[in-house]
Amino acid sequence: MTLKEQLQADVKAHMKAGNRTALMTVRNVLGEIETREKSGKTPVELDDVQVLALLQKEAAKRRDTAGIYLDAGEEERATAEITEAEIIEAYLPAPLTAADVETIVDDVITELKAAGTELSMRQMGAVMKPVTAKVAGRFDGKAVSEIVRSRLA
Repeated sequence: MTLKEQLQADVKAHMKAGNRTALMTVRNVLGEIETREKSGKTPVELDDVQVLALLQKEAAKRRDTAGIYLDAGEEERATAEITEAEIIEAYLPAPLTAADVETIVDDVITELKAAGTELSMRQMGAVMKPVTAKVAGRFDGKAVSEIVRSRLA
């Protein structure tokens, strides 16, 4: 089952359970997915990686909005935004720790060296591409590049 199909199934489950907040949140996310799919010259079908990226942006957007509401003294609205962010984050994979990412980077570097690739800072892209694919939004990209840079230095 794709992530989009899971979201669609959860709409029905939230309807049956009467969970209005979760229902509205998931419907909003599905609407955002449809908008992305239909925008542009030709319609496209988002894959799970693209849906995950969209979910991360939506959760971050709600967390940012909650911060703005807190600064303005609107605690009820901030709580509602945080609740929505938590509902969206439930669909995201568990984040990786720095140690996990370092292990992934070390494994990729070992594989590339075994394949005969001479690694230096100029080949950072050759290391980043497979690492980014394995990390896939579960760790900050800037921090990943710093780890790779430190390993190649």
